[in-house]
Amino acid sequence: MKTTLQTQPKIADPDGFYEKLLDAHRGLTDEQCAQLDARLILLLAHQVGDDRVLAECIEAAARPFAEAAR
Repeated sequence: MKTTLQTQPKIADPDGFYEKLLDAHRGLTDEQCAQLDARLILLLAHQVGDDRVLAECIEAAARPFAEAAR
């Protein structure tokens, strides 16, 4: 199966993006942070909209944890 996962950076201002992400979490409880992250993931998933790409992203994100559990 040919991968469709893009791993090259595409964010024009990665530092600015990271700062906005940190700002969005500032002052929130751990539970609120988890809720914000879940909402953000779902919004971004809707932007991607490709089930195959989303499955590859989940697998890539989970891989280090699966390898560490071995």
